[in-house]
Amino acid sequence: MQAEERQAKIAAYLQKVEFASLEELSQEVDVSQSTVRRDLTALETSGMVRRTHGGARIVNPRSDEFIFSARDTHQLTEKEAIGMACAHLLQPQQSVIIDAGTTVYHVARYLEEKKPQIITNSLPVANLYTASGQVEVVMSGGVVYPRLGVLVGPLAVESFSKIHADVAVMSAGGITMEGVTNSHGLLIEIQKAMMRGSRRVIFCLDHTKFGRQSISFLCGLESIHTIVTDHQAPHELVAALRAKGIEVVIAP
Repeated sequence: MQAEERQAKIAAYLQKVEFASLEELSQEVDVSQSTVRRDLTALETSGMVRRTHGGARIVNPRSDEFIFSARDTHQLTEKEAIGMACAHLLQPQQSVIIDAGTTVYHVARYLEEKKPQIITNSLPVANLYTASGQVEVVMSGGVVYPRLGVLVGPLAVESFSKIHADVAVMSAGGITMEGVTNSHGLLIEIQKAMMRGSRRVIFCLDHTKFGRQSISFLCGLESIHTIVTDHQAPHELVAALRAKGIEVVIAP
């Protein structure tokens, strides 16, 4: 593959996913990370992409698919029900890691009365409690992506690598019997650090995520303690997950 063809493919991929790690881009175009770095330098010179710590992002994304406010309107009724059901599973004054997904944002909305300590890389979650005297919020470091409302990059990974929490409340792009997947390599590394730092891992997944695979592998089923979903989740897959020893809570 010639350099121009590689760079066009990298730009098209970034236009689709908005940002990606060097490892993710290297796999996408099947070349070394050093070659990807040279391609990104050329693309940055042309003004198409912006280099970041450990990856790159597109400068002018065409789609609003990854804007937090737009994504939060998808399956809104289900997300509200899942958020309330998951909040009921948490104990007062626990330390709770919350990732940057829109479904788990709705978990955070129901936690104030439990007075938790929330650790997050989500700007919308942190903004929920800027005026609250009941909830302590700890933000990770990292690079701000305003469209996603999230902090990403090596500083975010390092922050969560040093934290020990009671529970991690997670989102994902899809779940099958092979495991859990998500859309971005940069998010994957942060989520793995979140899970390593927690005694219990809860995934909040609406029914559209069942049987679906995203680009990047996050974890096997053995890493999951609980899944909270809605009543439209496929019964066969729910039963298969329960047979693996995973608690599956169906939100009313």
